[in-house]
Amino acid sequence: MAFRKLVAAALAATLFGSGSSAVLAAPKPAIVAAPESVGFSAEGLKKLDAHMQGLVDTGHLPGVTTMLVRHGKVVNFEAHGKKGFDGPPMTMDTIFRVYSQTKPVTGVAMMILFEEGRWKLDDPVSKYVPEFASLRVFKGVNADGSFDTVPADRPPTMRELMSHSGGFAYGLVPDNPVDKAYVDTGVLAAKSSQDFVQKVAALPLVAQPGTRWKYSVSVDIQGLIIEKLTGMSLGDFMQKRIFAPLKMTDTGFWLPAEKADRLASLYVWSPRVKKLVPAEGFMVLDITKPPAVPSGGGGLVSTNADYARFAQMLLNGGELEGKRILKPETIKLMRTNMLSDAIMNSDVPPFNAARGRGFGLDFAVVLDSTKAGPQGEGTYSWGGAAGTWFWIDPKNDLFFLGMIHILNKDGDPAIAHIDQDSAKLVYDALIDPKK
Repeated sequence: MAFRKLVAAALAATLFGSGSSAVLAAPKPAIVAAPESVGFSAEGLKKLDAHMQGLVDTGHLPGVTTMLVRHGKVVNFEAHGKKGFDGPPMTMDTIFRVYSQTKPVTGVAMMILFEEGRWKLDDPVSKYVPEFASLRVFKGVNADGSFDTVPADRPPTMRELMSHSGGFAYGLVPDNPVDKAYVDTGVLAAKSSQDFVQKVAALPLVAQPGTRWKYSVSVDIQGLIIEKLTGMSLGDFMQKRIFAPLKMTDTGFWLPAEKADRLASLYVWSPRVKKLVPAEGFMVLDITKPPAVPSGGGGLVSTNADYARFAQMLLNGGELEGKRILKPETIKLMRTNMLSDAIMNSDVPPFNAARGRGFGLDFAVVLDSTKAGPQGEGTYSWGGAAGTWFWIDPKNDLFFLGMIHILNKDGDPAIAHIDQDSAKLVYDALIDPKK
């Protein structure tokens, strides 16, 4: 335990201190905080650690890493279990596929261009992707299996694109014919950007723009727009404007061979055998080389420590260690609810006024903590398909990161709500929020 805390202190120095890459460099005195010094109960945080270790001990997880930061100080940073059930120990620099936790990073890249005046929130998406000028909307399925459609009232706007309310689908959960068509036509397996755009444009929207929240390929579309506007690959743009300034040295769209042994093993919950099995198939992207089409919606790999630097930049209002990525007002805009009154007044999950949650620009947002859960109002968050999760709570000046590597985790009740379970434990341990 003493060694673990030493490593945590040293990593904290590289997270929010001098930025030195020396892993055992002496941390700045104010970087690692005793829990009580920032309002947390040490005993309460032990319950968080015990919960995570319990999931490992009972075989629900091979391993997990978690980090809690308040007032820019690392309060808790732990690694439990192993990288794989038969693998080496989980470490604080273990690399994970973060899947949809890529989306907030793409959102930040988009907002860099927003600040440069390259696009506006209420621009039609078709201004940047002309193929989307004449989209149609799903009405039904004809007897021959073809789609019955009506013209879209208008193209989706950039605001709707970034809040998943433009009408696009995904295909990850084939709950309707449009989602199934995304799978059948291989939207996510497109071999080029143009192939991807053409496949999406050929399929109907699930609803008229602005009338329904539907998780979608919208952020992959954002990635393509970034490439069009900059003339750079998405990975190169992120490296230049986000990763390099923030010293995120282990984040990218592929994994060099020399880092391969740091990658956590990827599992999937199998409903057939009711246990975790090694993952394979289309969800397991080849990360051994740069992708032909970088997925702005789900392609990054990262570490807890790297993503913490990204989260702290957001919590700081767009700046870290003198490197400004975005303006404070831009960060505030990203965590402002963008969903229409029609969506917010509906009873369709997961975002509406009754649940106290909305959706900003590539982030879910807590609007009413009495309805939405323990996080403070204004908390913004997202997670990834393999179970990574995070939230940033500006009201309480804290963020939390958790990383596991389990696809279809919702099949196992013990880990289905690991994000919510961790939030309850964190806020139960926050005994003096005014500190």
